Amino acid sequence: MLRFHITPERPGDAEAIEPLLDRTFGEARRQKTVYRLRAGVRPVPELCFVATDDAGELLASLRFWPIRVDGQGEPPADGPQAILLGPLAVAPKQQGRGVGRALVRQGLDTARRMAVDLCVVVGEPEYYQPYGFVPATPQGLILPGPVEPRRFQVLELKPGALEGVRGRIRADRRYAKQAATAGRPLRRA
Repeated sequence: MLRFHITPERPGDAEAIEPLLDRTFGEARRQKTVYRLRAGVRPVPELCFVATDDAGELLASLRFWPIRVDGQGEPPADGPQAILLGPLAVAPKQQGRGVGRALVRQGLDTARRMAVDLCVVVGEPEYYQPYGFVPATPQGLILPGPVEPRRFQVLELKPGALEGVRGRIRADRRYAKQAATAGRPLRRA
């Protein structure tokens, strides 16, 4: 049985996460619709996790990104109202061993404690439906680009959160990346 530890992502983890994402999804991943929602925005720091083995080797990572849904109303001042799950990346040799599922449970539980209303994902329905995700298009949600409808899903983290919410999903610009020094852009994480 694989032993692993889930911890919040630390600044030094980004260096290992990018190659893991490339190995898991390929470099073409950056062309996907969900990356438009991540461009120029930081992930929600409290919702970034890594899984490591006993030696500290990175096995998997999961980040959640702040989004807005047209018609959702004003977001709370202290956090995101809705989030985009992903990417969830598990090292190819560790896939199917429960690491990814444990990361998703950790992330969704933390988001609920943060009082986030909705979570959106583009992924395999067979993987995400056990958490309660349902097709998003019939709920009236629209992504800003092409997506396979069966893979576009939503989860109410608060009961009734989808009532009256319809429209396009967009990045929550309150989480825009800020330059470390005036005039110098941040490196992409």
